[in-house]
Amino acid sequence: MADLRKIIIDGHEVEVEGALTLIQACELAGVEVPRFCYHERLSIAGNCRMCLVEVVGGPPKPAASCAMQVRDLRPGPEGQPPVVKTNSPMVKKAREGVMEFLLINHPLDCPICDQGGECDLQDQAMAYGVDFSRYREPKRATEDLDLGPLVETHMTRCISCTRCVRFTTEVAGITQMGQTGRGEDSEITSYLGETLDSNLQGNIIDLCPVGALVSKPYAFTARPWELTKTESIDVMDALGSNIRVDTKGREVMRFLPRNHDGVNEEWISDKTRFVWDGLRRQRLDTPYIRENGKLRKAGWDEALKAAAAATTGKKLAGLVGDLVPTEAAFALKALIEGQGGHVECRTDGARLPIGNRSAYVGNVAIEELDTATDILIVGSNPRDEAPVLNARIRKAWTRGANVSVIGQAVDLTYPYEHLGTDRAALSKVKVADGTIVIVGQGALREADGEAVLAACMALSGRMLVLHTAAARVGAMDVGAVTEGGMPAAIDGAEVIYNLGADEVEIAPGAFVIYQGSHGDRGAHRADIILPGAAYTEENGLFVNTEGRPQLALRAGFAPGEAKENWAILRALSAEMGATLPFDSMAQLRRAMVAAHPHLGDVDVVADNGWTPLAAAPLGKADFRNAIADFYLTNPIARASQLMAELSAGIKARGTKAMAAE
Repeated sequence: MADLRKIIIDGHEVEVEGALTLIQACELAGVEVPRFCYHERLSIAGNCRMCLVEVVGGPPKPAASCAMQVRDLRPGPEGQPPVVKTNSPMVKKAREGVMEFLLINHPLDCPICDQGGECDLQDQAMAYGVDFSRYREPKRATEDLDLGPLVETHMTRCISCTRCVRFTTEVAGITQMGQTGRGEDSEITSYLGETLDSNLQGNIIDLCPVGALVSKPYAFTARPWELTKTESIDVMDALGSNIRVDTKGREVMRFLPRNHDGVNEEWISDKTRFVWDGLRRQRLDTPYIRENGKLRKAGWDEALKAAAAATTGKKLAGLVGDLVPTEAAFALKALIEGQGGHVECRTDGARLPIGNRSAYVGNVAIEELDTATDILIVGSNPRDEAPVLNARIRKAWTRGANVSVIGQAVDLTYPYEHLGTDRAALSKVKVADGTIVIVGQGALREADGEAVLAACMALSGRMLVLHTAAARVGAMDVGAVTEGGMPAAIDGAEVIYNLGADEVEIAPGAFVIYQGSHGDRGAHRADIILPGAAYTEENGLFVNTEGRPQLALRAGFAPGEAKENWAILRALSAEMGATLPFDSMAQLRRAMVAAHPHLGDVDVVADNGWTPLAAAPLGKADFRNAIADFYLTNPIARASQLMAELSAGIKARGTKAMAAE
C-alpha cells in the first residue's frame, strides 16, 4: 500500500507518496523549482543549493528540496498537513544568494559560449540573478580537459554540479571522471587525464547545465534559434531511440535525444548522436547505369526504363537492407512477388522463423528489464549492439538483478556470471523462474540458429530477441521473407533488386539494381543505381527490437535527384507495367495496415503470444557476437569521418602500449 501524505505547497493541498522528495512533490503540484545538480535519473547530490524551499515550522533556514523527503516533514501543531513555500521572501533571498555565489567565478562569456540559448545557468540567472556584482577579486580559472573527439570542455565555466560524474559512473558504467580538491581548489577532472571510453559519453553534453561540456563536432556551427526541429526515430541500432533532428536549411546539424521511458529514457548512443556528418558524404544524388564496366550518370526516365527492361521476363529476387522503412519493404515485396520473385530481409543469414512473432521478437518489453531479477544474455554484446539497452541492464544490476552471459566474455560495464562460450553451455544451463533471456543475432546466424532460438524459448518463457538492424522486425512483420532464407531467395535469380542492403556480398553473375542513399558496398556491385532518401529525408515506420512500431518524420530533403524509397518503387512498377495500387505514402500505409493491423498501433508493444519452437539438436561451435566494430555498422556510419576516427581510436586502445627500451 502506498504511503500517501497530504502536503500544502504554495497554498495548494496535494496528496503524494511519502517517499517522494520535495522537488518531486512540487513538480506533481505544477510548481517549478530551479535546480542544477538534481536530475531525476541520477542519484541525489544535493550540492548546488539552487532548489532551496521554506519548510514552515521547520528550522529557520531554507531546505534543499532535492534531498528532503515528504515523510520527513512534521505536521502542524494540530495535525495540519506540513506547509512548504517555494516563493516566500526567505526562498527568494536564498536563491539570489546561491546565484550570486555561482556567478562569482563564472567567466560570463555567454556571447561566445556554444551553450548560449540552451543554458540553464543563463535562464536561471535571468530569473534569480542580480544585475550587479559585489565581487572584486580575480576569478578562478581551471585548465580544460581532453575527453576525446566528442566532448569539448571549458572547465572554467563548471559549477561542480557533478551530473557528468554521476552519469558516467552510474549509467555509462565507466570510472574515468571525478572531483578532486576541496573548496575553491575543487575541480571535475578525468583520471590521469584519460579520454572517456564509453559509447554513451555524448549524453553528458545534454546533462551539463552550463557551457562546460559541449559537443565538439557541432560547436559554433549553429545557434538553437536557427534550427528547425523534427521529432524522429533513430536507425543506428534496433532499439528505436526517440530523437530530435535539428536542421539548418537542408543540412542536418545535430541529433538530440527525446524522452521515452519505454524505449531509451532520455539517453542515446554516441553513434546515434554524432553520425550526422555521414549524411553529407558519399551520397548518391543521381541515377547511374553501368556501361562497359563503368558507371555513368543518367536521368530518372532512362534509369527506370533500363531497370524495367532488365527485369522483363527474368527471375527476380529482392533484398531488404537494414535501414529501410517498413513501407518500402512492403512495396518491394508487392512489386517482386507480383513478378513471381522472392524477397528476403534476413541478409545476414539470421535463422528467424517466419510468421512466429513471439520467436523473432520475443514477449518482453524493454521497460521490463528495469525490474528484472535475473537476466541471461545469449550470443550478444549489448554494449555494442544497443548501448542504451545495455545501460538499462546495468540499471537492473544496480537494483540487484543477477546477470549471466553465454558467449564471448566482453566488458559490459557491469559484473556478470560467465557460464561458457558455446552451445554446450546453453544446453546445460538452468535458469530461475521469470528470467529474461536476451538472444543476440550472433547466436542466430549459424546453421543451428533456429535450434538455439528453440533452446532459449524453452528456458523460461520470457525472451527478448535483440536485433541489430532497425528495419528487420518491420520487414519480418510485412512478410519480406522467403522459406529457406537468403540462399533460397537468390537461388537462380537473374536480377537482384537490392534495396539498401550494404552488408551483403552478391556473387558475380546476377544483374543488380541497387536502391539506396550512400555509395557503399551495394552501389559498387550495382549495374543500375537508383538514389534513395536516408532516414532523415522521408517519413517512415520502423518497428524496434521489442516490436513497437514508431514513426520517423522527414526533417529535410534528399540531395540532388534522390527520391523517397517508396516513390521509386511505385515509379518503377509503372514502367514495368505492374503498377502498385497506391499513389501516396498515406495510401501505401493504409494498405500496409490493412494487411498487418498491429502496424497501425504506433508506439504500442503488441502482445505476441507465446509459440515455442520445436527442440532441435544444437551444434558445437562457440557463440560469436554480431558486431565487430560498433562505429562502422552501416553505410551512413561508414561515410562519417568522425565514426572512422572513433573506430581508429578503439583499435589504438586495443593495442597494448610497449615500453621504450
